[in-house]
Amino acid sequence: MRDLSKGPVGRQIFVFALPMLLGNVFQQLYNVVDTIIIGRYIGTDAVAAAGASFPVIFVLISLVIGITTGTTIIISQYYGAKDYDSVKRAIDTAFVFLFFASIALTVIGLLAIDYIWQLIGLPEHLVADATIYFSIFAAGLVLMFGYNATSAILRGLGDSRTPLYFLIISTILNIGFDLLFVLVFGWGIGGVAFATVISQGIAFALSIIYLNRTHKIIRFTLRGLVFDRDIFTKSLKIGIPTGMQHTFVSLGMLALISIVNRFGTNTIAAYTIAWRIDSFAALPAMNFGLALTTFVGQNLGANKPERVRQGLLTTLGMTAAISITATAAAWFFGRQLMAIFTTDPEVIEIGYSYLTIVSSFYIVFSSMFVTQAVMRGAGDTLIPMFITLVALWFLRIPISHFLSLRYGADGIWWGIPIAWIFGWLAAYIYYRTGIWKKKAVVKYNK
Repeated sequence: MRDLSKGPVGRQIFVFALPMLLGNVFQQLYNVVDTIIIGRYIGTDAVAAAGASFPVIFVLISLVIGITTGTTIIISQYYGAKDYDSVKRAIDTAFVFLFFASIALTVIGLLAIDYIWQLIGLPEHLVADATIYFSIFAAGLVLMFGYNATSAILRGLGDSRTPLYFLIISTILNIGFDLLFVLVFGWGIGGVAFATVISQGIAFALSIIYLNRTHKIIRFTLRGLVFDRDIFTKSLKIGIPTGMQHTFVSLGMLALISIVNRFGTNTIAAYTIAWRIDSFAALPAMNFGLALTTFVGQNLGANKPERVRQGLLTTLGMTAAISITATAAAWFFGRQLMAIFTTDPEVIEIGYSYLTIVSSFYIVFSSMFVTQAVMRGAGDTLIPMFITLVALWFLRIPISHFLSLRYGADGIWWGIPIAWIFGWLAAYIYYRTGIWKKKAVVKYNK
């Protein structure tokens, strides 16, 4: 565990963020390897089916992810205040909530999936594969939540290395199972989904065994779990706005894929592949933002608000440098990256157009995400939620729809950076007000 309230600001954030960044690179390898195997060995239709399934999965889990984020923020603040009893109760409460939430979401997803395909206008010939892929994922939500919750809790305690180790194990297992289930057993797109669920389940089991034997604070036993209503209420207060923000984003992805669906299978497949590549470029901003959130939480809990501004400026500088590099890579090597996933020239060109448009604004995205991370670390998640709501539903979706009517698929892609620009400006203006400082769970002396 790492105390982020002491030591050089830049070094603390970088050292804490690096394992998370590496971990999420491995996490993305799940999706990348899945997409490569689907594209190379199953076909373009299967790529499109899997791509259409992901926004639906994200809609299911987004609210719960947000509430869990609220718990993680509370854990980081209690840990900064050295209140270890509250840390333990917050961890137990998170596990209890996630277990019942995963069961409920699995049932809801399986019952609603046919209606969802109709709602987003998924082409009929993709429905069978998409249903298989989604159903297997939904059945494994309890394992996915358990695995990701354990990693998030450890990060709240300042430990970003242990989640990386288990993520590496999980990724290696996933690649092995992908090859086994698809190339050897011939299970098709269902084999890819099974590989992900099984590998995450094994990693979750191994992480629990390890933590029970070695960790001083986390002891996961079914009989010993305690559900603390007061902590859960605080988690809801912080987490629901973040969860709603995730939900708005996921519903926005669903609305966006419904626009993409109108342009046919090749555009769906191109969007799926380009979005996978795009996700890699977003990882530094997201992970440095997560590190900054924990950094802010611990420093406010330790009554050191002066370090927060230093943390923001340092993180903005690091993510800006990475964003510029990612933009150059997308412009000069975009076609080659697309060709890793598919040999279809039309899919490659459509995807490359997406990459050149969106990548030009990576620095705006990173600035927006990092600035909002400061607010979340203080426990102020409501304003970021409203910013996301406006940027997505009043800008990105309407603009993408309108421009697609005039400029085709390229019009869809332009809606993305336009929304980012608004999100960054709104987040910066709110940060300057300083109101977010008053939202900390553990109050500090002024």
